[in-house]
Amino acid sequence: MDFSRFFDQYEALSKTADSVFERMRQDYPDLVKCRTGCADCCHALFDLSLIEALYLNHCFGKTFAGPEKEQLLERANRADRQVYKLKRKAYQEFRNGRPEAEILEDLARKRVRCALLNENDRCDLYAHRPITCRFYGIPTSINGRGHTCGLTGFREGESYPTVNLDAIQKRLFNISAELVQTLKSRHVKMAEMLVPVSMALLTCYDETYLGLPGAKEPQAEGEDHD
Repeated sequence: MDFSRFFDQYEALSKTADSVFERMRQDYPDLVKCRTGCADCCHALFDLSLIEALYLNHCFGKTFAGPEKEQLLERANRADRQVYKLKRKAYQEFRNGRPEAEILEDLARKRVRCALLNENDRCDLYAHRPITCRFYGIPTSINGRGHTCGLTGFREGESYPTVNLDAIQKRLFNISAELVQTLKSRHVKMAEMLVPVSMALLTCYDETYLGLPGAKEPQAEGEDHD
């Protein structure tokens, strides 16, 4: 499985994100408060597209091994359990009739420490961090609603250049969809998959998981293993 063509597209998008952020930092130096040691964005709850998850998993596997990798996977397990409980509670509230907008706003305020945030409050895969992390700290919009980090100097009600995250997510989906089509995966809707960072680290993206032609179907619990 050679994902290099798709990783190249993703890395190009990441570089564009970095350029946009740096331009905002230069244009609004008193308002962009990001600095080394600030880990506010490393507690935000968000999901990754398929291409982001594959890329992060790939870089994680290339960078870490042995006890250090096991320690990170342990942190990922803890984080994933927290995320699962939050999402399960949100789903139950939705089933009980709570408005989706309220649920999403509530989830946006939840705090879960990223598995990649080490004891020195530094990202262990900073060079390969997701695109959401790269935009954190400057004004963004999702579904027409503006957002920014609460630690910035950007003020509500004022007009600033704003990153349209819906357009970014559409681009990520298109890369993912092209990848799934190229793989000829039997999981035709896999490009729609969204997972937290913790799950991206824990998942084994092998032929079976990706549903490649000729790959064995995953066995259900209780089945005999020959």
